[in-house]
Order: sequence, then structure tokens, then C-alpha cells
Amino acid sequence: MPQTSDYTTTFLARLLKPIGLCLTAEVAQALVNLRADPSVQNRLDELADKSTEGTLTEDEQVEYEAYVHALDFIAVLQSQARNVLSYRPVS
Repeated sequence: MPQTSDYTTTFLARLLKPIGLCLTAEVAQALVNLRADPSVQNRLDELADKSTEGTLTEDEQVEYEAYVHALDFIAVLQSQARNVLSYRPVS
């Protein structure tokens, strides 16, 4: 799986911090619970396997990298949501 650098993750966290500050506890909980639907997860697993095997086509590589970037974005939002929940629990 392509890896995102620590610098990129830190930059993304700083960029999204204002969004994290706006989260209600309910929205934060929904973000923490967010999961890919089964068809998306199956496709991601398929691409990950092909990446490991070194058999991705060029188009699949582009698709896989898009998934990885989206997942990095979601992971940063989920981290901020967990921070919100640590001091603003859901009622």
C-alpha cells in the first residue's frame, strides 16, 4: 500500500484542525463509526492484494492511490473526532 509521509499527515491534520473544532459530539461519533461499505472494502482489498503481488495495472494504481489518500483524510478526521469525544462526550 502506498504510504503517506508523516509530513503529509501532519500537514493534513493542521489543515483540518478548524473542522475538528466545529464538530459536535454527535457528528464526532458518526465520524468515528464511519466504515467503508462492503463493495468499497472488497475493491480496496482486491487492489491491496494486487499491489502486494506487484500486479496492479496503471489504472488500478491510480485508483488505489486515490483510495489511500481518501482513507488518510478520513483517518485524520476520525482522530480529531476522537479528540472531541474525549472532552465532549455524546449525551
